[in-house]
Amino acid sequence: MDTQPTLNNWLSILALGVIWGGTFMVVSIALEGYGPLTVACARTTLGAIALLSLMKAMGRQWPDWSPRLIKFLIVIGALNTALPFALLSWGQQYVPSAFAGISMAALPLFVLPLAHFFSDEKMSGRKLVGVCLGFTGALVLIGPGVLRIGTGWEPLGQIACVAAALSYAVSSVMTRTCPPIDSVVMAALTLVVGSVCLIPAMLYFEGIPEWTGTRAAWAILFLGFVPTAFANLLRVATIRTAGSVFMTLVNYQVPLWSMLFGAWILSEDLPWRFFAALALILTGLAISQWLSLKKLFVRG
Repeated sequence: MDTQPTLNNWLSILALGVIWGGTFMVVSIALEGYGPLTVACARTTLGAIALLSLMKAMGRQWPDWSPRLIKFLIVIGALNTALPFALLSWGQQYVPSAFAGISMAALPLFVLPLAHFFSDEKMSGRKLVGVCLGFTGALVLIGPGVLRIGTGWEPLGQIACVAAALSYAVSSVMTRTCPPIDSVVMAALTLVVGSVCLIPAMLYFEGIPEWTGTRAAWAILFLGFVPTAFANLLRVATIRTAGSVFMTLVNYQVPLWSMLFGAWILSEDLPWRFFAALALILTGLAISQWLSLKKLFVRG
């Protein structure tokens, strides 16, 4: 049950927005010295090690294993860590980090129709309008470049980023129907699954990574411990104390921070369609979540 947000909850939401919004910039920096699979694998493995260590320190118990739970953890781990991390890292070789950040804003809009068909959360007419508007924004974001597939890597990089958002959405719907399991334990185990998936792929295609001491190497460490491990714990704590509806406020921040960091730190060019797409996606998101947001701010 959602509860009244405190000042600490608001600060946590702001911190999560900055951390996750800046992740795309940090991935771009890591790609300066390492391949996309190495970046995705190192991020996942370091995050898994950190959360497993914390799980032990907190005295969290292993779940009651069942074939159904194991299947859910394997699929969710692949779709929530291995696949989207690899797609984003690969796609960001060819598109600005701001593009990847804006594409993630469409994540909740993917969740709504999937939840309508594959769970008991039915989509109302208002939500349908919001989803359609948000998907229009996604089309504007990709732009006419997608029609040039076969003439360069940028269109495929754009599709990879949007596909990562779709992968997150599918895993989100599956998480809602997953058998009961402690949130911290689930986060740790899904990262373990992602690591198991990515390590063989990294070794086969890119080999064993070496520590270079460059800013790319430090960026990989940051990715593993801050947006992957620490932010997951902060997310769990925020949901437990302020509720899942309050947590949706992060979705509005991430693309804004990704654009700011991309332009400010990486000197990326931001074409007009990025701003138009962001406005359409966020408006669609607000329409689809209007009742929840209204309830949140009225009670606040």
